[in-house]
Amino acid sequence: MLELKNVNVSVKDGNGDNVDILKDINLTLENNKIYVVTGPNGGGKTSLAKAIIGIYPVTGGSVTLDGEELSDKSITQRAEMGVGYAFQAPTRFKGLKVREFLTIAAGTDDEALLFALLVDVGLCAQDYIDREMNSGFSGGELKRIEIASILARKLKVAVFDEPEAGIDLWSFQKLTETFRRLNETNDTTIVIISHQERILRLADEVIVIAGGTVSEITNPDKILGEIELEDPDCKLCPKCSERSLLSGVNEEYGVRV
Repeated sequence: MLELKNVNVSVKDGNGDNVDILKDINLTLENNKIYVVTGPNGGGKTSLAKAIIGIYPVTGGSVTLDGEELSDKSITQRAEMGVGYAFQAPTRFKGLKVREFLTIAAGTDDEALLFALLVDVGLCAQDYIDREMNSGFSGGELKRIEIASILARKLKVAVFDEPEAGIDLWSFQKLTETFRRLNETNDTTIVIISHQERILRLADEVIVIAGGTVSEITNPDKILGEIELEDPDCKLCPKCSERSLLSGVNEEYGVRV
């Protein structure tokens, strides 16, 4: 169980002044559940993820995993304790092959496992396993490989920052199936930052973050039910359903939330 109690995070702005980006966050995230964190851009979603994994030190309150304090632990120490994070914009590793990267994450060079991890994120294993993780990869390809590395680690807490970004529809479908299977077969606490409808539907609970605070903890049906249509003739076409659910009026597709 991951618990955040009265968590505050402050950072320096361009003038050197402290700015509160998270304020009195209280959350209890249980094992074997999927939590989707959503809300307006700039509301604090990624900041919450970075506070969990240790990129942002908490300036007040506590973060504990199975009762053990994390606030004084480094990113590396948290990783060793079973906390992992898939970045919104993954890093390129010149000279490192996909096979080597996944072997490090999985702790084994079992080719069958490495191939299965790539297939789970919608990549042809034969085409990618021996490629170098350099500028030859698109951002979406790198993101899928990073997600595969997170899946390989058998984590206690796995945090995914907008995993759908830059991923084609077929690969995204594979990814949602993988999240569902991970939830069914492991005790991992899965935290996904997303606005995407199909991701929201996976959630046991939806956490809405706005203005650096938790504004609501609810279920996906309630969030999805708040979609209103500007055009009564619109049948929520695929383009509409792929749009952000919490970003306000979308004039192009006629969806208001």
